[in-house]
Amino acid sequence: MIIVYGLKHTLAPRKHALMQAIFDCLEMQLDIPHRKHALRFIGLDTEDFFYPEGRSEDFTVIEINLMKGRTEETKKRLIKMLFCELEQRLGISAIDIEITINEQPAHCWGFRGMTGDEANDLTYSIYR
Repeated sequence: MIIVYGLKHTLAPRKHALMQAIFDCLEMQLDIPHRKHALRFIGLDTEDFFYPEGRSEDFTVIEINLMKGRTEETKKRLIKMLFCELEQRLGISAIDIEITINEQPAHCWGFRGMTGDEANDLTYSIYR
Protein backbone atom coordinates (compact mmCIF):
# COMPACT_ATOMS: atom_id res chain seq x y z
CA MET A 1 0.00 0.00 0.00
CA ILE A 2 1.27 3.44 -0.94
CA ILE A 3 -0.37 6.54 0.47
CA VAL A 4 0.19 10.03 -0.95
CA TYR A 5 -0.91 13.08 1.04
CA GLY A 6 -1.08 16.67 -0.12
CA LEU A 7 -3.29 19.69 -0.43
CA LYS A 8 -6.41 18.71 -2.36
CA HIS A 9 -6.12 21.49 -4.92
CA THR A 10 -2.47 20.74 -5.77
CA LEU A 11 -2.69 16.96 -5.52
CA ALA A 12 -5.80 16.39 -7.63
CA PRO A 13 -4.43 17.50 -11.02
CA ARG A 14 -1.21 15.53 -10.46
CA LYS A 15 -2.61 12.15 -9.40
CA HIS A 16 -1.98 10.28 -12.61
CA ALA A 17 1.54 11.67 -13.09
CA LEU A 18 2.40 10.96 -9.44
CA MET A 19 1.11 7.41 -9.75
CA GLN A 20 3.14 6.86 -12.92
CA ALA A 21 6.35 8.25 -11.36
CA ILE A 22 5.96 6.18 -8.18
CA PHE A 23 5.25 2.94 -10.05
CA ASP A 24 8.16 3.59 -12.45
CA CYS A 25 10.53 4.06 -9.51
CA LEU A 26 9.27 0.91 -7.77
CA GLU A 27 9.82 -1.04 -10.96
CA MET A 28 13.30 0.34 -11.64
CA GLN A 29 14.63 0.13 -8.08
CA LEU A 30 12.71 -2.79 -6.56
CA ASP A 31 11.78 -4.76 -9.69
CA ILE A 32 8.11 -4.61 -8.66
CA PRO A 33 5.88 -4.88 -11.75
CA HIS A 34 3.70 -1.86 -12.56
CA ARG A 35 0.56 -1.51 -10.47
CA LYS A 36 1.35 -4.40 -8.14
CA HIS A 37 0.77 -2.14 -5.13
CA ALA A 38 -2.40 -0.34 -4.16
CA LEU A 39 -1.99 3.43 -4.23
CA ARG A 40 -4.24 5.81 -2.35
CA PHE A 41 -4.35 9.60 -2.57
CA ILE A 42 -5.50 11.67 0.36
CA GLY A 43 -6.18 15.26 -0.65
CA LEU A 44 -6.58 17.54 2.32
CA ASP A 45 -8.17 20.94 2.71
CA THR A 46 -5.81 23.76 3.68
CA GLU A 47 -7.16 23.84 7.23
CA ASP A 48 -6.45 20.11 7.65
CA PHE A 49 -2.84 19.95 6.42
CA PHE A 50 -0.16 21.62 8.50
CA TYR A 51 3.13 21.07 6.73
CA PRO A 52 6.59 22.20 7.88
CA GLU A 53 7.55 25.84 7.78
CA GLY A 54 9.44 26.86 4.67
CA ARG A 55 7.56 24.49 2.38
CA SER A 56 5.14 25.42 -0.39
CA GLU A 57 1.63 24.30 -1.27
CA ASP A 58 3.31 21.57 -3.34
CA PHE A 59 4.34 19.77 -0.13
CA THR A 60 3.67 16.07 -0.73
CA VAL A 61 4.05 13.13 1.66
CA ILE A 62 4.57 9.62 0.30
CA GLU A 63 4.30 6.58 2.57
CA ILE A 64 5.47 3.30 1.05
CA ASN A 65 4.65 0.03 2.82
CA LEU A 66 6.83 -2.93 1.91
CA MET A 67 7.53 -6.44 3.08
CA LYS A 68 10.76 -6.44 5.04
CA GLY A 69 13.83 -7.65 3.19
CA ARG A 70 15.32 -4.92 1.00
CA THR A 71 18.80 -3.65 1.76
CA GLU A 72 19.41 -0.19 3.19
CA GLU A 73 21.14 0.82 -0.05
CA THR A 74 18.18 -0.31 -2.17
CA LYS A 75 15.75 1.74 -0.08
CA LYS A 76 18.03 4.81 -0.21
CA ARG A 77 18.26 4.53 -4.01
CA LEU A 78 14.45 4.35 -4.23
CA ILE A 79 14.04 7.47 -2.10
CA LYS A 80 16.64 9.43 -4.08
CA MET A 81 15.12 8.32 -7.38
CA LEU A 82 11.67 9.46 -6.23
CA PHE A 83 13.05 12.92 -5.33
CA CYS A 84 14.65 13.19 -8.76
CA GLU A 85 11.71 11.87 -10.79
CA LEU A 86 9.11 13.98 -9.00
CA GLU A 87 11.15 17.11 -9.55
CA GLN A 88 11.82 16.35 -13.21
CA ARG A 89 8.35 15.11 -14.13
CA LEU A 90 6.12 17.25 -11.94
CA GLY A 91 8.29 20.19 -10.91
CA ILE A 92 7.96 19.40 -7.20
CA SER A 93 11.10 20.56 -5.43
CA ALA A 94 12.84 18.04 -3.17
CA ILE A 95 12.24 20.40 -0.22
CA ASP A 96 8.50 19.83 -0.78
CA ILE A 97 8.66 16.02 -0.72
CA GLU A 98 8.69 13.78 2.33
CA ILE A 99 9.05 10.02 1.87
CA THR A 100 8.81 7.26 4.44
CA ILE A 101 9.25 3.55 3.90
CA ASN A 102 7.46 1.35 6.43
CA GLU A 103 8.43 -2.31 6.51
CA GLN A 104 6.64 -5.23 8.08
CA PRO A 105 7.63 -8.89 8.15
CA ALA A 106 6.05 -10.94 5.36
CA HIS A 107 3.77 -12.77 7.81
CA CYS A 108 2.12 -9.41 8.64
CA TRP A 109 0.89 -8.99 5.05
CA GLY A 110 -2.33 -10.51 3.73
CA PHE A 111 -3.29 -10.69 0.07
CA ARG A 112 -5.02 -13.14 -2.29
CA GLY A 113 -6.22 -15.23 0.67
CA MET A 114 -2.79 -15.88 2.20
CA THR A 115 -0.09 -14.20 4.23
CA GLY A 116 3.00 -12.78 2.58
CA ASP A 117 5.28 -15.49 3.91
CA GLU A 118 3.04 -18.11 2.25
CA ALA A 119 3.22 -16.45 -1.17
CA ASN A 120 5.63 -18.38 -3.33
CA ASP A 121 4.49 -16.97 -6.67
CA LEU A 122 5.80 -13.40 -6.45
CA THR A 123 7.51 -12.40 -9.69
CA TYR A 124 10.04 -10.24 -7.82
CA SER A 125 12.32 -10.70 -4.86
CA ILE A 126 11.93 -8.76 -1.62
CA TYR A 127 15.58 -9.53 -0.86
CA ARG A 128 17.65 -7.15 -2.98
